[in-house]
Amino acid sequence: MNRSRDTFAWGVFLVITGTLFLISSLSSYSLEVLWPLFPLAIGIGFIIKYFFNRKSSSGLMPGFTLVVISLLLFYCNTYGWDRMEMLWPVFIIAPAAGFFALYFLGNRERSHLVSGIVLFVIGLLFLVANSEMGQYWPVILIIVGILLIASNWKVKVNENK
Repeated sequence: MNRSRDTFAWGVFLVITGTLFLISSLSSYSLEVLWPLFPLAIGIGFIIKYFFNRKSSSGLMPGFTLVVISLLLFYCNTYGWDRMEMLWPVFIIAPAAGFFALYFLGNRERSHLVSGIVLFVIGLLFLVANSEMGQYWPVILIIVGILLIASNWKVKVNENK
């Protein structure tokens, strides 16, 4: 990133930060409510950096991870931190969003897609396990296992033809 883009990025960050502090001091909103905007702004900054220089996708992973985590923090800040007891798997899903962004916006490395899928599925399984359907989550594992076995069997049948 060249100097003018760095200056622009820092300028945007300072304007956003100043605006948050101004809103906090002039309204009923306090930083106790608005603080998740800081990691959100940093995450969006990483994503914007990518759109300035599409040759470098290194900011996509931290950008999308921070955006997802910031949304979780906003949710818990609004509806209560006791929800974190159920929603902690979002911390596993957040890097999955980063891997998906690296795959779809970056150089389409298969390892990014596979990593994203693995993290997303693990996080989703924990979310389901923590929900009211939690007692039935082993059924999902059984169904996925059967689908994997069936897809493997289908491949072998096609190879024998």
